[in-house]
Amino acid sequence: MSAAMPPLDPAPPLSRFEFWSPGLFYLPVWGWAVWLALRHRGVRLPLVANPGLPASGLVGESKSLVLGKAGAEAKKWIAPFTTVMRDGLAPSDAAADALVALDRAGLALPVVAKPDLGCRGAGVRPVRTKIELADYLAGFPLGQTIILQQLVDVEGEAGVFYVREPGTEHGQIFSLTLKHFPHVTGDGLSTLRELISRDPRAGQLPHLYLPRHKARLDQIVPDGERVRLAFAGSHSRGAIFRDGSRHITEALERRFDAIARDIPEFWFGRFDVRFADFEAFRRGEDFTIVEVNGAGAEATHIWDSRMRLRDAYRTLFRQFGMLWAIGAANRRRGFRPEPWRTFLERWMAERRLISIYPPTA
Repeated sequence: MSAAMPPLDPAPPLSRFEFWSPGLFYLPVWGWAVWLALRHRGVRLPLVANPGLPASGLVGESKSLVLGKAGAEAKKWIAPFTTVMRDGLAPSDAAADALVALDRAGLALPVVAKPDLGCRGAGVRPVRTKIELADYLAGFPLGQTIILQQLVDVEGEAGVFYVREPGTEHGQIFSLTLKHFPHVTGDGLSTLRELISRDPRAGQLPHLYLPRHKARLDQIVPDGERVRLAFAGSHSRGAIFRDGSRHITEALERRFDAIARDIPEFWFGRFDVRFADFEAFRRGEDFTIVEVNGAGAEATHIWDSRMRLRDAYRTLFRQFGMLWAIGAANRRRGFRPEPWRTFLERWMAERRLISIYPPTA
């Protein structure tokens, strides 16, 4: 039987820039973006990189709308989902209505609950019972939409960054990131807090792991029990990323080319996928897409702790260069970006909501 993921190879626990503040880390990239805007004579060109998506998926896009754009071929690979609005009902009543919505969509608990508008894993949590569903709804902002998606509870996860320039026949996988979920293993003597503090990586990031496990931090973990420290496959939420570029195959590239081409006017973005068999995934088989990210996506292999800072910037400079080039090509095809005011409203709404979503698992 094949493994869900390649073994997590030895590497430094953290790179020296992995958890710099985004404002500091991205300073050189914003400088490069200014040069690209001047070169291509358009600061808003990223907003037409994916004309089929609101603001090209750069910021503030509806996840359900993006997934709903998929055609019949692409939809076969996407985890089924439905959406519910957080209204003013009591959490228990809202949970009952959500269960009805799941049933109508042919779904049932367990599911993954996540905000329809969000990024970087904000507010993502597995929901296995009606009580957990009610708890999630209780902490969700009123008037906002929640995605309830089939839980794909397997160990394998990857981010597949796809790019195709308009006018070319086929696209390419620009980046492949393998996402490992950190665990600690009990010895029958130590509490979960102690196990986390002794872990080479988790011990340096207690702010990511301790709050979400506060209910059992001081309990002794039985000998041999593995405790998963993070559920969401987001680096900023505690997942461990590895550069998977050497695992890209022609079959995998052909598969994602076919999927991307079945999403209208989708040229640039990342597919987040889960799978139980890594070799099957490399053959372009037996995986499930859980999210599609547009122009705001990142080539996340840069967060591999072995990555050198200059190589991370080289990757991001290439990524942004392709983003502007695709936007320029789509401008020549007649597409025009949305007004600045609309873009800024999307950005401000996303920033506000992320700060008040329920805690990420």
